[in-house]
Amino acid sequence: MSFLKGWVGEKSTQLGMWLKLDDDVYRKFHDIVLRTEDGSTQIDHVVLSMYGVFVIETKNYAGWIYGGERQAKWTQVLFGSKHTFQNPLDQNYRHTMELARALGVPHDRVHSIVFFIGESQFKTKMPANVMDRGLSSYIRSFTDVVFVGQQLRALEEKIRRLKENPAATRKEHIRNLTERVENA
Repeated sequence: MSFLKGWVGEKSTQLGMWLKLDDDVYRKFHDIVLRTEDGSTQIDHVVLSMYGVFVIETKNYAGWIYGGERQAKWTQVLFGSKHTFQNPLDQNYRHTMELARALGVPHDRVHSIVFFIGESQFKTKMPANVMDRGLSSYIRSFTDVVFVGQQLRALEEKIRRLKENPAATRKEHIRNLTERVENA
């Protein structure tokens, strides 16, 4: 059930970006699996533009969400029951580091965004890059040009190759993820 819920959240986010981000300025990629030193990692969405690379982690949660930028675990409260989950900023930091490495770009040009979709409500103050609305507006707020011309085209081609020929298979990624969770 949680796989389906996650898939629906990712597809909803994908649709919103498709509708609200100009294809002439923003290149959008979805569901990229990268091989890492300790296995693999899966990135929900990547948006490439002259303004940087945006890595989006989608969370499809309902209920109240409590969490802090530096807290290891966040909490979801739904119908009186509590569920903790990994800080999605930490999870996405790993994604941004691995993608910066794979693309050969400085990490400060890769921006982390956590986007909650669904019927959730933040009960603690969240940093600007954690949101439940305004994803496309947030991405468009970046206006400093960091990639131009051939450099931008080369990055787009690298991301396409990562997407089309993943270094890690989906089965391998799920096995690695399960092992990391069991050993945590």
